[in-house]
Amino acid sequence: MSDQTPPSASPSSDIAARAAALSMLEGVFTRAKSTDDQFESAVAKLEPRDRAFVRLLVATVLRRLGQIDLVLGNFVERRPPDRVINVLRLGAAQLLFIATPPHAAVATSVALVKQGHERHAGLVNAVLRRVSEKGAGLIAAQDPASLNTPLWLWKSWIAAYGEPAARATAEAHLSEPLLDITVKDRATRDLWAERLEASVLPTGSLRRVAGGRIQDLPGFADGAWWIQDAAAALPANMLLHVLGDKAGKTVIDLCAAPGGKTAQLAAAGCSVTAVDSSTERLGLLRANLKRLNLQADVVDADATKWRPRQLVDAVLLDAPCSATGTIRRHPDLPYLKRPDDIAAFVSLQTKLLTAAAEMVRPGGLIFYSVCSLQAEERRPVVEAVLDANANLARVKIPKEAVVGESQFVDHKGELRTLPSQWPERGGLDGFYGALLQRNG
Repeated sequence: MSDQTPPSASPSSDIAARAAALSMLEGVFTRAKSTDDQFESAVAKLEPRDRAFVRLLVATVLRRLGQIDLVLGNFVERRPPDRVINVLRLGAAQLLFIATPPHAAVATSVALVKQGHERHAGLVNAVLRRVSEKGAGLIAAQDPASLNTPLWLWKSWIAAYGEPAARATAEAHLSEPLLDITVKDRATRDLWAERLEASVLPTGSLRRVAGGRIQDLPGFADGAWWIQDAAAALPANMLLHVLGDKAGKTVIDLCAAPGGKTAQLAAAGCSVTAVDSSTERLGLLRANLKRLNLQADVVDADATKWRPRQLVDAVLLDAPCSATGTIRRHPDLPYLKRPDDIAAFVSLQTKLLTAAAEMVRPGGLIFYSVCSLQAEERRPVVEAVLDANANLARVKIPKEAVVGESQFVDHKGELRTLPSQWPERGGLDGFYGALLQRNG
């Protein structure tokens, strides 16, 4: 029943690793803080293999939370304090989905709960022993797709895509994604595929098994490539395809940080202006451009108010969104977002797309994209802006804009990917994209 085998941890670090995992879970559930924002500080004193175990353990709890809580509910009559519940979740994840020896999972959970909740040590011991004995049978009778997806997301995906696609998407979120890479110089793609022990995807991205420090992989320090999900690479690739001759073309990348799409545009020969309102994230964008030896003008500004001195050939707007298309890489997202968040995102997306239309010359192009599965953030935003702007028109994205994978362009000529696609290759993030043009 195990999803993965954990890295071996030394006895002296067992509790420290699980304490770090507990801290991160509490950060998600009580402080609405993402695991990415917490990870480095939580594992700062741990060895690499223990850091990897923390990442695996936290991700497993978040991916399988519905199943874990349902199993625990069979053995816990009265809900204990939140910290005790999270200790039980960590222990159950190890017993049910990670190949941790039962004695180690139980003993370390008991030791962990004694740090502040010693009177619940007996409860943790008894419950986890029952989970060890009975849990596998209970798991076998569950429906993982629906149980591990918050109800509001489950219902919204069924309404948008139908039950089979919603189920397949939820199932795709249960697995650890592979690592996708964009190579700076396409002529060297096969070389880097060999050196990185990666496969070349039909869309041109490289894909390899995740593991170890990204910074230690060949070519990272030399700036030969960057990490970017295969679906995240599609908006810039599609825009570049439609632009044709890229030499000297002026392109604005709105909401650009951390810079993957900026790098794609710059590497293709465009003159790029990267705009973002987060000073911290722009620091990461600048660092990435420096490592990749690529050039772009970087602007720290609110894109709803900022305008360029001269109108440009194209704008790429990968708008802030609920990011539910990236749950496979960020399993904490379902517990950080709420249904009420969507309206605020839609309002901002509408303002940004309206602003983007004012930045391009007559005949210029705007590519709008979001990594969201929520229907409200996709086509309705584009249609609302088109209705309000007579000088804009929708342009169908040609199917040949996605080399080898025309399935990613739907019948309306829009980009649409779902995590359930490419199951034989390990899936990809969920993205939507539409191409607009300013009338002359």
